[in-house]
Amino acid sequence: MQIDQVAEPIIAVRQSQYPAPEKSEFLLVGRSNVGKSSFINTLIERKNFARTSSKPGKTQTLNFYLINDLFYLVDVPGYGYASVSHDKQKKFGLMIEEYLKNRNNLKHVFLLVDFRHKPTEDDCLMYEFLKYYNLDITIVATKYDKISKNNREKQMKLLLETLKCTPEEVVTFSIITKKGRGEILDIIEKKIG
Repeated sequence: MQIDQVAEPIIAVRQSQYPAPEKSEFLLVGRSNVGKSSFINTLIERKNFARTSSKPGKTQTLNFYLINDLFYLVDVPGYGYASVSHDKQKKFGLMIEEYLKNRNNLKHVFLLVDFRHKPTEDDCLMYEFLKYYNLDITIVATKYDKISKNNREKQMKLLLETLKCTPEEVVTFSIITKKGRGEILDIIEKKIG
């Protein structure tokens, strides 16, 4: 899939602000510092289109990125960041839940986890939460290039055991080498079809 067109995101905090549900949507979820913005920029081959920040917790809305006038990538607030108040985290949770309950055009969810570390309790809860909604999920193991070749197998085993998922559900991803980009775009293309 060739990415030719990317529109400025539609920003929403409630259902009435979502775009009309006429196009396929692909949800991106993950911890605050997992690299969702970098993941979006790598997929669409644009530098700094999705604003990256050294300060986690920057995304506080649902951001709908319209790609090729065909589908939306939907970026939601990251979870598990300590400096965001408990009330705000709860609000983010409700915002995401409202989205999941009301979008029949949601085709797939990409759950981003940092491959360098054992998936957190929050990652496990999010995975179970998405499974509860019977959603199609791909776990995107980000920062793959940061793990030495000798340790990759060990890290993969840790990820699979912690999340209780299968290797078929995981795509390893690197913004440096673009590893995984083609696989993600293939998943999107099949689901749009």
